[in-house]
Amino acid sequence: MKRKIIFSLFSFLFFVQVNAQCAMCRAVLENQEGQEIAKGINDGIVYLMAVPYILVGGLGFLIYKKFNKSKKSTL
Repeated sequence: MKRKIIFSLFSFLFFVQVNAQCAMCRAVLENQEGQEIAKGINDGIVYLMAVPYILVGGLGFLIYKKFNKSKKSTL
């Protein structure tokens, strides 16, 4: 249990700084003077990448909780 907590904290600390732009997007956006557009697109890419993982993780947790509940009630 302690290992899972340490791994989770470690993962969240290194998730803060993520560059998710493809090479083509990065090349086009770095040539422009406004870096705010590049940061906005990068944040959008990270957001779109994270949402499916959160949904699948939540669904997996609900399924796990349902099966775990049925095992406890039979004991």
